[in-house]
Amino acid sequence: MVVSAEMCCFCFDVLYCHLYGHQPPRSPRFTNDPYPLFVTWKIGRDKRLRGCIGTFSAMNLHSGLREYTLTSALKDSRFPPMTRDELPRLFCSVSLLTNFEDVCDYLDWEVGVHGIRIEFINEKGSKRTATYLPEVAKEQGWDHIQTIDSLLRKGGYKAPITNDFRKTIKLTRYRSEKMTMSYTEYLSHRQHHHFQNGLGHALPPYNHYS
Repeated sequence: MVVSAEMCCFCFDVLYCHLYGHQPPRSPRFTNDPYPLFVTWKIGRDKRLRGCIGTFSAMNLHSGLREYTLTSALKDSRFPPMTRDELPRLFCSVSLLTNFEDVCDYLDWEVGVHGIRIEFINEKGSKRTATYLPEVAKEQGWDHIQTIDSLLRKGGYKAPITNDFRKTIKLTRYRSEKMTMSYTEYLSHRQHHHFQNGLGHALPPYNHYS
């Protein structure tokens, strides 16, 4: 496994520094190898999605996680930009994508194992793409068809979805390594590893938001 808790900590560092106007955190100690990656934010006890954006182009992890931490927190068009008040209720997930395979049959992937990326031509003749990470279909209780159809709608396809149209989809399956951390776990981790912190300011104590 390449993905680590320290990567989630770094994403929280980046977001915390941005929201509070501090200097960005220094470069972390984990590997800076290039990977396609996604940063996902969820919020609250029911872990509602709060932002999820990433890239299928391999990026060096230090700069990639910096960029997509803030892009997913502030620029996901489905949600308003994140605020300081939301920090204590956040969960951060880092997904590193691996094992990309183009498949001929749009059903040739396994729910809960593979993420899928589809490319299709919409009703206006434009090429569109959309993706779900491996955990999405399983979390939603979807089968293959439900997942594909939801993904087509996510990608902006508005016409009726027929089986013939599904067969025109170009599908790439992939796997991911994923790590998730809550804000509380982040504070605890940082207090235990403060010597590695790399931050030019003190983090809030536990009772800061109580």
